[in-house]
Amino acid sequence: MQRLKVGDIELAWRDWGAGPTTVLFIHGNLASKDWIELAAPHFPPGVRTIAVDWRGCGDSDKPAPLPDYSNYSIARHADDMLGVLDALGVGFCHLATHSTGGIISTRMLLKQPQRFGRVFALSPVGPQSLPFTDKQKAFFGQMKQSLDLTRQVMAATASSLFEPKSFSNGVLRFRPNVGALRERLFERIVDQTFAVSDGIWFGTPDTLTKEAASGELKARMGEIDHPHLVVWGADDRIIPEPHLKEMAERMPDCRFIAVPGVSHSMNLEAPELYAGYFGAWFGGLTL
Repeated sequence: MQRLKVGDIELAWRDWGAGPTTVLFIHGNLASKDWIELAAPHFPPGVRTIAVDWRGCGDSDKPAPLPDYSNYSIARHADDMLGVLDALGVGFCHLATHSTGGIISTRMLLKQPQRFGRVFALSPVGPQSLPFTDKQKAFFGQMKQSLDLTRQVMAATASSLFEPKSFSNGVLRFRPNVGALRERLFERIVDQTFAVSDGIWFGTPDTLTKEAASGELKARMGEIDHPHLVVWGADDRIIPEPHLKEMAERMPDCRFIAVPGVSHSMNLEAPELYAGYFGAWFGGLTL
């Protein structure tokens, strides 16, 4: 794990591989750079993949949120990622995103379109964003108070790792074929999730609701001509499938694939499969 200064904070990052093609991985809400660590060894040769913890997540600084959460807005996260690329001297790269990382990438693409090539978006929050009700926002507060509840929620985002009946009886059990590596990574991720900043617990649902209400990014979908591969787990209960089909219809170069047997987090649930899509999209590029 390495850290670099971006503005007035330090962000943690790590990378895998080397070569002429650079991919920046942008994780989702309540997550971290570690979500691709089991997939990364299977990425194609010639690709350097950089992953960064958002402010407030993982090993990055966790500044206190402002009253309006403006220092944890989607635009702020996007500027942080651009700052990382500046600090690392990366002038051009491709993007791999997961969940809320998708809408962060949208702001990056619109702000500096010439800087980016292809985008591989796993179950992304699209330009439409996702609004949260007051009750849903309050649920994040409940998660913050209970590690057990946080573990249950995170398990639901990677449901294919667990015995289905164990969700109903409240005693989560991994499927027999999951393996020790995925079990250990999941448990570490739960601990990381429980330790995120209040700017993440409460700021992310706030800023996503504001993005949905403004409609700005949705109205600009037609401007995003970067080639997109949008992959969605058919058992995902977080990202609405119609949002992703709308992206494929309204964005100039966007294709959509629904994958059976996985839910919101293929990078955790089936890292080799995730790496296969990643490699098909980025492998063999010369820049």
